[in-house]
Amino acid sequence: MRSFAARSTEDEWMDGEDVTTADFAALIHDLAIVNTVTLARRPTLNWLKRAARDLDHFSLVDVGSGEGDMLRAVHAWATKAGKTCRLTGIDINPRSEAAARAATDPALGIDYVTADVFDYHPATRPDFVVSAICTHHMPDALVARFLAWMDGAALRGWYNSDLHRHWFAFYGFGLLARVARWHPTVVHDGQVSVARSFTRAEWEALIAASGIDRAGVTLTNEFPFRLCVGRIR
Repeated sequence: MRSFAARSTEDEWMDGEDVTTADFAALIHDLAIVNTVTLARRPTLNWLKRAARDLDHFSLVDVGSGEGDMLRAVHAWATKAGKTCRLTGIDINPRSEAAARAATDPALGIDYVTADVFDYHPATRPDFVVSAICTHHMPDALVARFLAWMDGAALRGWYNSDLHRHWFAFYGFGLLARVARWHPTVVHDGQVSVARSFTRAEWEALIAASGIDRAGVTLTNEFPFRLCVGRIR
């Protein structure tokens, strides 16, 4: 049996340079479906409902936005709640921007940007910065830097949701993905994502390494097998 004592350094297949634009778009679309089935957006949306409770309008940046499914879900919730919002998705992979624009109704007004987040400097600070199922792609030092960036960039609060490294999540996803007949790359990369993710103790160490003030920072377990770090100001 695989050991889950430490983070894996395995590569995800869909990050390979040999993946075509068309194949990438199909894979990232399947991942949006995976996000729905595995309730990946729920922790972030529940947090945002609390953070933006007293606001009629807010701005939000989603880092690692992929096909844009998180932002479309945020827009749908905000509209239903009678709020207006300015939403921006940032992804370092230019193929993500193309896929997100193709999947998003332009009438929603969601903007997508291809950029390294550390080089992203908006004219005004967003109210909220969120990121979901993204930090496991980063080495530890970069995760700590990213937490510091989120804390400095967000005016009202930030939230990072990622997977909890656990044997049940690893093998459970593999079984689910095969039963659902998802693409073999989705099966492989989903399990690798779990193996590359974090434990609670590792998140505590990363928060400390980021240098941000620990007061007011929450670290919560969310269903299913998520560990989420955030702050509401």
